Amino acid sequence: MKNLIIIILLATTFSISAQDKYTDGMQKAMQLWQEQKTTPASNQFERIAMAEDDNWLPYYYVALVNTTASFGEKDKKIITQQLGKAKEFNDIAKNLSPDNPELLVMEAMINTAWIAFDGATYGMTLSGKNAQLYQQALQLAPENPRVVFSKAEWDMGSAQYFGKDTAPYCKDVERALELFETFENDIPFYPNWGKDRAEATAKQCKGE
Repeated sequence: MKNLIIIILLATTFSISAQDKYTDGMQKAMQLWQEQKTTPASNQFERIAMAEDDNWLPYYYVALVNTTASFGEKDKKIITQQLGKAKEFNDIAKNLSPDNPELLVMEAMINTAWIAFDGATYGMTLSGKNAQLYQQALQLAPENPRVVFSKAEWDMGSAQYFGKDTAPYCKDVERALELFETFENDIPFYPNWGKDRAEATAKQCKGE
């Protein structure tokens, strides 16, 4: 019995130590990202992903950091590298966490970054795919504010591109804002972005 207690204590200590290392690493990566140190942040998340190879979140953040950095990028070599890495890590995350709405939104964001870079080349092939991804994500998680807002933002962009009215989607933006106030998830470092963008879009809807 004494040996069993020692083993349990050792296992618990190791688990806490490993968790603390994970937490510290993720906090460091978040801080680097907040400081707009994109490459160091991506590298830090990547190191965590290699150590936590059954956890989808660090893989997700590698994808998110590289994708957000790609919007506005004009150098094809750089954007190809960034979005290639984003897709690689998001694909791994999807294997670890199938039918995860956050990862479907992430995949659509990667596609959107390509379309923003060169709409003539990528718009036709990726636009339909994005519509499917957002619809699938919405079916899986109709109360997830990032899903609701990201789909609304995509629908608004598509309507604007084709010269159609974007107003019908403003109600979805408002619904997303309501969901941001109530959505909860107790998983450490679970995605929580999007509220600021939704608020800005809502102001645009109101003509502010």
